[in-house]
Amino acid sequence: MPVYKAPLRDFRFLLNEVFDAPRIYERSGFAEATPDVVDAILSEGAKFAENVVAPINQGGDEHGAHWEDGNVTTPPGWKQAWNAYREGQWGAIAASPEFGGQGLPESLELCFNEMVNAASVAWRGCSGLTLGAIHAIQAHGSDEQKKLYLPKLIDAEWSGTMCLTEPHAGSDVGIVSSTATPQADGTYAINGTKIFITYGEHDLTSNIVHLVLARLPGAPKGPKGISLFIVPKFLLDDSGNAGARNPVICSTIEKKMGIKGSPTCVLNFEDAKGYLIGPEHGGMACMFTMMNYARLDVAQHGLGQSERALQNAVAYTRERLQMLAPNGAKFPEKVADPIIVHADIRRMLLTMKSLNEGCRALTTYATLQLDLKHHKDEAERVRADGMLAFLTPIVKGFDTETANETTYWGVQSMGGHGYIRESGMEQFARDARITQIYEGTNTIQANDLLRRKVLGSKGALLELFLAEIDAVAAELSGDSDLAYQADALKAHRTEWAALSRDIAERSAKDGDEAAGAAFDYLMYSGYVALAFFWGRMSKVAKQSLGKSAQDDVFYKSKLQTARFYFERILPRTRTLAITLKAPASTLMDIAEDAFVF
Repeated sequence: MPVYKAPLRDFRFLLNEVFDAPRIYERSGFAEATPDVVDAILSEGAKFAENVVAPINQGGDEHGAHWEDGNVTTPPGWKQAWNAYREGQWGAIAASPEFGGQGLPESLELCFNEMVNAASVAWRGCSGLTLGAIHAIQAHGSDEQKKLYLPKLIDAEWSGTMCLTEPHAGSDVGIVSSTATPQADGTYAINGTKIFITYGEHDLTSNIVHLVLARLPGAPKGPKGISLFIVPKFLLDDSGNAGARNPVICSTIEKKMGIKGSPTCVLNFEDAKGYLIGPEHGGMACMFTMMNYARLDVAQHGLGQSERALQNAVAYTRERLQMLAPNGAKFPEKVADPIIVHADIRRMLLTMKSLNEGCRALTTYATLQLDLKHHKDEAERVRADGMLAFLTPIVKGFDTETANETTYWGVQSMGGHGYIRESGMEQFARDARITQIYEGTNTIQANDLLRRKVLGSKGALLELFLAEIDAVAAELSGDSDLAYQADALKAHRTEWAALSRDIAERSAKDGDEAAGAAFDYLMYSGYVALAFFWGRMSKVAKQSLGKSAQDDVFYKSKLQTARFYFERILPRTRTLAITLKAPASTLMDIAEDAFVF
């Protein structure tokens, strides 16, 4: 069975040593999030992920979810794991105490989320969407809606979904055609079909709270004419409990490449009773509260699969005997050396390790901005909001692109054994693939980053992050061992700004210029961002050497992995810097007929 061990040492390193989370928590109104409390939650969360969720992952993939007559049955062990999740109150970490939550930092909740995503991303989908629904209702629901829905969603007695996509409308939600007709009692009759709805029907909870985008009569065309509605699977009785069935029918579940234990449903709304949440025609703004949280969560879907792939690749390559090391046998008493002694296996493992740990630092820093949005200082709140807006598309896009690379290397490192189901490695690669598509494809993330966040802010949001790079580069410059990182950061900081200006000038004349450059810009941004975080980690690791022999192994590994990243991964930006200067005409001049065979 594939192994999983939660990377607690890395979480503690980032939270306590690199980013000083205790100070952030204290200044952002999370006085109860003491180091002892944080460590206890991480430790217990690791046990839940390792011992409850991870063991059901491979069996869930092989069994899959099953549909029959509108009902969906999840794989064996799924329900028991959900009950344990509920009993542990794991859905309450960052939720409002007013409705049964613990009121702890969101960054802590998202650390737990990564562990559970790694354990089983297919199982995790239900709790992830539920947390998103909690955020949306908390932010936009009426007092009555909060009172009715939040306690049972937070308790995990009920679950939530996000219903956007329709057969004819994928990422372009502005053309959704589901309708909401006002009724005499103040409710709305919801009609339409939604597809790809994660956990739209299942047997884990006693009710499912759907958040549905639909159009009111006479609504404006496009995104500005969409409203958001709460549509429960079971209507609530006078006591607020699940009562009569609402006509939300699951007509089938999708057969997918991966995450097979997660039911992805086609839902038909047939005069289903819905309740408006937020203002009329304000559905997109409300939904983005859920969507932005989901994008961070999906990044952790990818990171979790990357971590599983690395851990299993390391375990295999330390045991698999194949050939002798080029400079002579490392283990002469054995018939061959373990393959981890070979340089190309080291290349694969270090690529995975450097990307995983860099992405974890990037993601943790971004989630800490969620906490800083509660800071007592208004200037800090404004800065955190801008930083989070800038980083979210990078986190979602880059974490998931690299997840597909790292799980690929995981398969490759095991050779034929990585390709067969028994090892479990091929599942990580299949399960990671959806992350590039989920919650806005990475094309959407790339355009959001370049066109909305960078060009839309006239470079202000980019400058916010470049200032961070300047500060770290200045600190590293004074250390002879780390000056090479400072030099690389300074050069890339200057180049990033210049490339952005060049694209801005070209796109002012031709909109295709920014659209054509967006994906490469996202990847360039991700590589430079990780270099920045490797610089921050290196500085702390260097200062911490000598504290203990056990810790020195960890800190030396950080410094060695950082050098690998700067010398073997960051140079990928050289190609991207060239392609970012290529004109959009190389994409747009070719005739459409040239693609017809």
